[in-house]
Amino acid sequence: MAPSRALLSSTTTCTRQLRSLRAPIKPSQLRSISAYGYEQAKCLAFDKYGEPKDVLRLHSHSISPPHGDLVTVRFLASPINPADINQIQGVYPTKPSFTTSLSTSEPTAVGGNEGVAEVLSAGNKVKDVQKGDWVILKKQGFGTWRTHAQTTMENLVPIKNKDGLKPEQVGMVSVNPCTAYRMLKDFVDLQPGQWFVQNGANSGVGRAAIQLGKLWGYESINIVRKRDSGMEELKQDLQSLGADIVVTDEEFEKKDFRDRVKEATNGGREPIRLGLNCVGGSLVNSMAKHLAPDSHMVTYGAMSKQPVQLPTGLLIFKNISFDGFWVSRWSEQKPDEKERCVQEVLDLTREGKFKDMPMQPLTWNWETKQDQLVQAVQGTLEGFRSGKGIFVFGNEA
Repeated sequence: MAPSRALLSSTTTCTRQLRSLRAPIKPSQLRSISAYGYEQAKCLAFDKYGEPKDVLRLHSHSISPPHGDLVTVRFLASPINPADINQIQGVYPTKPSFTTSLSTSEPTAVGGNEGVAEVLSAGNKVKDVQKGDWVILKKQGFGTWRTHAQTTMENLVPIKNKDGLKPEQVGMVSVNPCTAYRMLKDFVDLQPGQWFVQNGANSGVGRAAIQLGKLWGYESINIVRKRDSGMEELKQDLQSLGADIVVTDEEFEKKDFRDRVKEATNGGREPIRLGLNCVGGSLVNSMAKHLAPDSHMVTYGAMSKQPVQLPTGLLIFKNISFDGFWVSRWSEQKPDEKERCVQEVLDLTREGKFKDMPMQPLTWNWETKQDQLVQAVQGTLEGFRSGKGIFVFGNEA
């Protein structure tokens, strides 16, 4: 008796299914298989302090479905900041959270302090966010160099309106732009037409200060490190953001530069009231000498690893104040102000009034190798770069 068409069709279907099971599965396909709702995650982790190339490793683990007040997120973009490197080296004041919750035998921390993530799912007690919302981290130490994470809302700040924004823009909003914003506003009551001077002007903070200062009517002198090539292009780039004067550190420390400053500030009648320092060393003294009486020099970094020496004459006769600013402390002390600051910068970004920092993105897919990720981190320490390193995640939800 000949087999029926139904039986032949069923046999053919089974044969095709068996062949598909025997076919090799791509790594990117493995990511989407989550048994019983568990999310498969990867992170750049370390269980001891040291140089990134020596201690960072790519670790895989599973995340259970959220319940109660838990939220599961997938990261979209996470920058690589100098402070992240210092934290891995063990020399940064904020320490990472070492834990065995990642299914490791030794307490392990995840690198990265800044980034933006998308909500995948939330427990029944979570009311502030829903699937598809974007969130950033409330404070440092969480660990953002990972594909997925699970936490509570006490560690997250919802982004109220993500329309018109790219993940890279939101992922870099909470450190550099907020640092520039607060330093321009919190130390001196600068008025339109008054000046500030800053070193590290092509850094993330420096570029943000130029743009925000120009929006608020401030004039700026911007100091960058001398380089063998691309100097004119860099000056033009910063001037396009709103920088009034761009000079190298060597040009700034020459004696005849004082005449240029006097000319630019209308014979000194438009005072330089504020200095922003992320470099340190003798350059800071040179900057302070240009400040008007009762001005402030604010230090937020120490790239040269040289100390800031306080010149006695400027302290006594000009009453120059030397201050420090750490955005992490400010964020913890004034979380509501941080949220308002973040929202204002994002509104400016959406309106096209605040431009992105140049970036060197590395796409992090499920199949991306450990060596590629670690090199992106280590490369942040190496020479002049064309843009900030940032992980852009390509994993599917």
